Amino acid sequence: MTAATALPASFADFGPAQLAAGIVAVYLVVGEPFVGYVLHRRFEGRLRTDPAARRSFYRRLLVLEWGLALVVLVVWLAAPGVSAGEVGLVWPTRWPGPFTWAAVLVLVLLVLLSTRALRGGAVAGPPPEALRRTRPGEARHAEPPGHATLALLPRSRSERRLFGLVGVTAGVCEEWLYRGFFLAVVAALVPALPVGLLVLVAGAAFGLAHAYQGLTGVLTTGVLGGVLAAVYLGTGSLLLPVLLHAAIDLRFLLVPSSALPAALR
Repeated sequence: MTAATALPASFADFGPAQLAAGIVAVYLVVGEPFVGYVLHRRFEGRLRTDPAARRSFYRRLLVLEWGLALVVLVVWLAAPGVSAGEVGLVWPTRWPGPFTWAAVLVLVLLVLLSTRALRGGAVAGPPPEALRRTRPGEARHAEPPGHATLALLPRSRSERRLFGLVGVTAGVCEEWLYRGFFLAVVAALVPALPVGLLVLVAGAAFGLAHAYQGLTGVLTTGVLGGVLAAVYLGTGSLLLPVLLHAAIDLRFLLVPSSALPAALR
């Protein structure tokens, strides 16, 4: 696989923004998993006592993701040697190769099957551990990691409207952070890194950011992050990854609340 994306050739290209770029990259790999885990566990602990917990959490996600994306945008603007093309802020220069298309098709098929299963009520029964007491330090009655995603899904009309904004935000901000900017920093730090390893690094960082979903969630989102990185590197643009990412998140709007576990409604 060859890359259509022109990545920075040296960390010196970031100029006066080198320190800030390094801090952001470390935060995405180390800080974001911890912050995400704490926020989601606190959110799940509020679900049974606060009817507005989900809407409040959506608003917090919007502020945090757009805020971090804007900070990273400022860092990039302060890096005179890194062009828009080197962080994916250009139109696609070519289509992905056959291998990347095959990976995308498999991913889309899995997404469609999972959506169909959710719509069919495959998880409608309450999980036996849903009301468990957690270990000291965890939120009371927090959902098991396997149900963390289900706890996030919208139930009411107002929640669905906010969730639509969250889905679009995730597509735009997370692709900018984890594909556009993060891969530019990694490529600048290790200029000789092959494209395949860049894809693996991007997938690993994205999977760790979803540590609150448990091991299965880390592996699933890691594969997703790797596929989106391959699309980005293969097209030279963040456009297709953003559209795919947003569509994958927005598919949950197709799942009626009646198909979700009773303990989470």
